[in-house]
Amino acid sequence: MSVGYKAVGWNRQKKIYDLALVAGVAAFLALFTVVSLVAFPHVTAEILLIRAFGTAALFLLHVVLCIGPLARLDRRFLPLLYNRRHLGVTTFLLGFVHSVLVVVTYHTGSDLNPIVSVFVSDAGASVSQFPFQAFGFIALVILFLMAATSHDFWLANLTAPVWKTLHMLVYVAYAALVVHVVFGALQSETNPLYAAAMFLGVVLVVTLHCIAATREKPKDAPREPATPDGFVEVCAVEEIPEHRARIATLAGERVAVFRYDGKISAVSNVCQHQNGPLGEGRIVKGCITCPWHGYQYLPDTGASPPPFTEKVPTFRVKVADRRVWVDPRPNPPGTRVEPAIIEPN
Repeated sequence: MSVGYKAVGWNRQKKIYDLALVAGVAAFLALFTVVSLVAFPHVTAEILLIRAFGTAALFLLHVVLCIGPLARLDRRFLPLLYNRRHLGVTTFLLGFVHSVLVVVTYHTGSDLNPIVSVFVSDAGASVSQFPFQAFGFIALVILFLMAATSHDFWLANLTAPVWKTLHMLVYVAYAALVVHVVFGALQSETNPLYAAAMFLGVVLVVTLHCIAATREKPKDAPREPATPDGFVEVCAVEEIPEHRARIATLAGERVAVFRYDGKISAVSNVCQHQNGPLGEGRIVKGCITCPWHGYQYLPDTGASPPPFTEKVPTFRVKVADRRVWVDPRPNPPGTRVEPAIIEPN
C-alpha cells in the first residue's frame, strides 16, 4: 500500500493463478490451431498465427470485462478480480504478437513506413475499404498504457482517480476492437457463426454491466428532509446487516454506513486503492475490508491500520428511534468520528 516501488510478489495463490492462465492461453491457441487446420486445411502459417493470437486477445478481453460485474453480482468471482490485472497484461501481449505478425506480413517490404501503412492501406469509399486496422492500432496503444501502468507503483503516484480514469479507457479499446473485427475479419468470413459469436460477446458484456449498475439502485430511496443540524435520514438500524453496510447517496456522494458490535459508522464508499465499493465489503477483525483487493480501513477513522497510510473521508452519524441519520458533509480523510451507539430494544 505504499507509494514506493515494490516488485510483484508471486505468492502461492498468484503462482497457481498465473500457471492456470498460461496453461489456458496455450490450450486456447492449440485448440484454435487444430480446429482451423481441420476447417481450413490450406491456410498459411502466417494467417493461422494472426488469427489465433488475435482471437485469443479478443476472447481474453471479454473475460476481463466480465469479471468486474460478475464479482459484484456473485462474491464467488472475487478471486478472479484480485488478479484481473494479470489477465489485462496477457491480453496486451497477445494483441501485441497479433499486431507484429500483421505488420510483418502485410506492411513491410515497401518504401512506406509500416505504421503509416496501417492507417492508410484500408482507406477507401466502400465498407471493405474501411480503415479497420487503425482501430486495432488505437486499441493496442490503450492496452499498452494499461499494461504499463498496472503496477501499484503507478496507482499510488498517479492517484486513484487518475489511474482509474486511465484504466476506464479499456471500454474505448473494446469499442475500437469491435469496429476492428466487424469491418475486418467479419467482412471476409461468410460463416454466420463468427458474426453471431461477436454479437453474443458484446451483448454479454453490455448486459452484465447494466445488471451490475442497477445493484445499488433500490438503496437510493427518497430521503427525509435534513434536520436543522444537517443530518439526513438513511434507513432503519435493522436494514443494515451486522458487519456490513448500507450504501446511500448523500449530496452527490456515495456513503457506506456500517453496523458493527452495537455501533454505526459511515465512511466514503470509494476505496483509495482502485475506487472499489467499500460498502459492498464487510468488517473483518475490526476493519472495513474492500471486496475488490482486500484494502482495509478502521470504521471510526477511515484510516488504514499501521503501517499502511490510506485514508478515506468519514461522516458524522447518529441513531434516533432506531433510525440512522448521517451528516452528508464529509470530514477530511482519516478524521475520527465517534460511532453512534445502537440502544437495545
